[in-house]
Amino acid sequence: MTTLYAILLYVATLIFVLGLAYRIYEYASVPAPLKIPTMPAPLTRSGVVLRILSEVVLFQSLFRSNKWIWLFGVMFHLALWVVLLRHLRYFIEPVWTWVVLVQPFGKYASFFLFIGLVGLLTRRIVVERIRYISNPSDYLMLILLLVIGSSGMMMTFVKHTDIVQFKAFILSVVHLKLFHWQPLPLNAPLLIHLAAVITLMIIFPFSKLLHAPGVFFSPTRNQVDNSREQRHVARWAIEKFETSSR
Repeated sequence: MTTLYAILLYVATLIFVLGLAYRIYEYASVPAPLKIPTMPAPLTRSGVVLRILSEVVLFQSLFRSNKWIWLFGVMFHLALWVVLLRHLRYFIEPVWTWVVLVQPFGKYASFFLFIGLVGLLTRRIVVERIRYISNPSDYLMLILLLVIGSSGMMMTFVKHTDIVQFKAFILSVVHLKLFHWQPLPLNAPLLIHLAAVITLMIIFPFSKLLHAPGVFFSPTRNQVDNSREQRHVARWAIEKFETSSR
């Protein structure tokens, strides 16, 4: 079991990193032929930066459109960040002071993460117009995240696992001690948790979860409203014009 999970972690990490890098390259290289910032749009580049930050951190447009969906969305995403920061303790030795301080917050942030996910899943089931445009993958993503969250909470509050031994296993994987990995604790919630995380890492570059990096490349968000002052021409159009004029 230790060998199986160690190899799967390497494979999942490779797919996640390469797949995410390729998708970001695609987003960055695809031309935006039209000037289409959503109004009211910023008039300067610094305004664009502030706009994207407000979307990424505060979910501003979602807040304006639907308050209760915004509440569940913010609850899930902020709790996820705190939980991820808490998990840093398994990858570093010695553990940094601020990671130690975040431990109790990360422990109880899992409840907010779980509630946020249940709210978002309920929205897809109950709201008719959302249910109409939802694919099976939309439900499966939320269910997979719920499995990760609930199995993690199970280890924390119900059936504890050997955290010291688990950290030894993770460090041996991180330090590339190939086929000399420390034993993985055979704890059912831990095995389910790791299997779900591995699955998420593998499918992440091919799923709608790519909205995380994709928001930075959205032309409706990252464009300056300067169409009156400056003509917007896509790079491929300029290249085509230069080629034809030779």
